[in-house]
Amino acid sequence: MSRTSDREPRATRPVGSHDRDGRVAAWGVGVALVLVALAFALPHLLGWDVHTRASRSSVDAPLIPPLHGWLEPKLLGPGTLPALALAVLGWTWFGRWARTARWGRLLLVGYLLCLGWCLALALVDGPSGLSRVLGSDVEYLPTARSVTDVGALLGEYVSRIPYAAAPDNWPTHVAGHPPLMLLFFVGLVHLGLGGDLAAGVVVTVVGATLPLAVLVAARALGAERHARAAAPFLVLSPVAVFVAVSADAVIGATMAWGLAALAVAATTRGRGWLPWSVVAGLLLGAGVMMSYGMPLMGLVALAVLATARSWRPLVPAALAALAVVLGFALAGFAWWEAYPVLHDRYWDGIAADRPAAYWLWGNLAALVVITGPLVPGALAVAGARLRAVSPLAGPARDAVRTVVLLSLATALVVLLADASRMSKAETERIWVPFVPWLTLAVALLPGVLEGRGRWLRVGLAVQLAGTILVQQLFYTSW
Repeated sequence: MSRTSDREPRATRPVGSHDRDGRVAAWGVGVALVLVALAFALPHLLGWDVHTRASRSSVDAPLIPPLHGWLEPKLLGPGTLPALALAVLGWTWFGRWARTARWGRLLLVGYLLCLGWCLALALVDGPSGLSRVLGSDVEYLPTARSVTDVGALLGEYVSRIPYAAAPDNWPTHVAGHPPLMLLFFVGLVHLGLGGDLAAGVVVTVVGATLPLAVLVAARALGAERHARAAAPFLVLSPVAVFVAVSADAVIGATMAWGLAALAVAATTRGRGWLPWSVVAGLLLGAGVMMSYGMPLMGLVALAVLATARSWRPLVPAALAALAVVLGFALAGFAWWEAYPVLHDRYWDGIAADRPAAYWLWGNLAALVVITGPLVPGALAVAGARLRAVSPLAGPARDAVRTVVLLSLATALVVLLADASRMSKAETERIWVPFVPWLTLAVALLPGVLEGRGRWLRVGLAVQLAGTILVQQLFYTSW
């Protein structure tokens, strides 16, 4: 086993700072819990029809806005006991081991633990937990199975977005995303992995790499000790309920590895920075061609470069990303032409009925459900630290700067996406790509970095228990 990186010595904090951080975190957690309680309770208490997609189904069970789904308690499913076992393993062993393990072993074990966590939670509902979503008529797979000509697909993609193109308009998820996400599933079909269950497993295998990319990026930016401290919260996050079979997990993984490559490029000495910059740009460009919301992650990319204090990778990465976007335009799909058409389709549909007075804050309540209540408290601490990090010098202080800038830049992205009103009631799945970057802030909670205290022990237990409770109590549509 190796010692924690020598580049990141222990920081000394002023006396009483842990108490102040604890109070700030407690306020953050408290506000988040009140937000969630109101989001679940008010539609029922006041008789609001907030028009989740599930509310137009023939389901008899109580609906659960702000989540897509309904109340469906399960006493015991095939994945329940494995999920409990992994939770106990993570709580009793993984966090302590992650602080001193060799880096490569940490990434490998962390990935296997995250993948097991995602699969176990999905299998609480049996094999259908991995297959039912992707087999839906509104998802990508049914369309992907019918694609025989990619060139023709790209050429007609924009024209089939509007509802006016009926009966040839794309189903919901295909219309709502650029074509690379559909092409991912077309590739799975051609590889013989186009069955509902097989594709669900592939998506989960890819999505489970998301926290690893965040760990790699944080380490490259000099925050290895903080990354190790946050590792159990990243690997065993509540977002795992929605990572399994969610295409947004693939989008998030693509963007996360692009940002990790950018962090490596910004901190690499010698000629290696250039190829890493190109790789970063290609991945980030691919993410943009998977989701219309991903250009906002450019703010996190800028935070990576600001943290590294190196702007050298900016131009080659931007050119590589632009090459991906322009390549699709030359093939027939222009991102800038498609987005306004999607905007019109979105507002021609159920989005016009979804009250912004609820969803502007209901969306954020759904985000809290998939981050767990500890993350809003950690973000409150990051916000309180923001004014102090810029002038601080030394590698230990730079580690705090890394965590603060990355987590708060992501929080800003979330707020901008929410304010756009293009995310009304799309809720939990659309926040999946952002959750690990927000969760990194947990390393700032009192005692977590040192491996002790109630914010670590009790906080992690609450995160784990809440995750299993959500999976056991609710039927979630994603």
